[in-house]
Amino acid sequence: MNPALYPLQFDPILKERIWGGEKLKTVLNKDITSKITGESWELSTVQGDISIIANGEHKGTSLQDLINNFPDEVLGTKVHERFGKQFPLLFKFIDAREDLSIQVHPNDELAKERHNSFGKTEMWYIMQADEGSRIIVGFKEKSNQQEYLENLKNKNLLSILEQVPAKEGDVFFLETGTVHAIGAGIVLAEIQQTSDITYRIYDFDRVDASGNTRELHVDQALDAINYNVVETQKKYQTQKNVFNEIVDCPYFTTNVLPLQGTIEIDKTFESFTVYMCVDGYFEIEYYDEKYTYEKGATVLIPAGMNMFKISGNASILEIYIS
Repeated sequence: MNPALYPLQFDPILKERIWGGEKLKTVLNKDITSKITGESWELSTVQGDISIIANGEHKGTSLQDLINNFPDEVLGTKVHERFGKQFPLLFKFIDAREDLSIQVHPNDELAKERHNSFGKTEMWYIMQADEGSRIIVGFKEKSNQQEYLENLKNKNLLSILEQVPAKEGDVFFLETGTVHAIGAGIVLAEIQQTSDITYRIYDFDRVDASGNTRELHVDQALDAINYNVVETQKKYQTQKNVFNEIVDCPYFTTNVLPLQGTIEIDKTFESFTVYMCVDGYFEIEYYDEKYTYEKGATVLIPAGMNMFKISGNASILEIYIS
């Protein structure tokens, strides 16, 4: 068996945020000690935040080093050909105790030109939502730069933005240019391009423990914003023991698997696969080894690991590049 080929887990990279809380511990069993932990970066090759393998023969090795040594086996032949030795996606769990800032992400072209980075197309899967929680996403009606700036100046931006109630199982797909914010009381799984470029445009005038406001990027955001009305919420099937498609875009495909019992997996060598356990528990059986996971686990299946069994009682997000 190729030494790179087994289900890989990683040490979470925990991020304190002014809007964070403690649900990553209470809901997802993450080992946090802070009362303002907002993000758990589950799988990342963002510079300065590169994931470290937490299990098996390669424990202690960085994901980037493993890719450098086994690019086809880890990434997949098609992904390696398209992206070189870059891991093109970033996976997170997010706990919003308070509203996040209202923000926007640039597209590939703008991000490349300004930051030498990918853009940031992303999706959210709501794992837990307090009563009354909502997502801020896009404009209520077609807008323009002048109207947007007037409402921003008057601290009335929310009046022209769409606010959508959120509940467990809801999915939102956000193309670049979509003005958005995760609302208070929500825990979600986020799948996105490998990028940490965010233009923050309004932060509710809040200050940190030292009395400082956070930096805004109003001017940079102007060229990045899509002022049209966008449809972001995704409807999908939940047939048991089937990978039900939620999102299929140029950057990633995401399916949901409502698992009850055992299924056999036989996939191609073209792309890696990532499983995020959003509820319940499951087990992967590969050769004579068994690997167990529970809610809050993220697992990277290297592309070369193409035949195995999954069993359990869980809701699992499956992500790959098609």
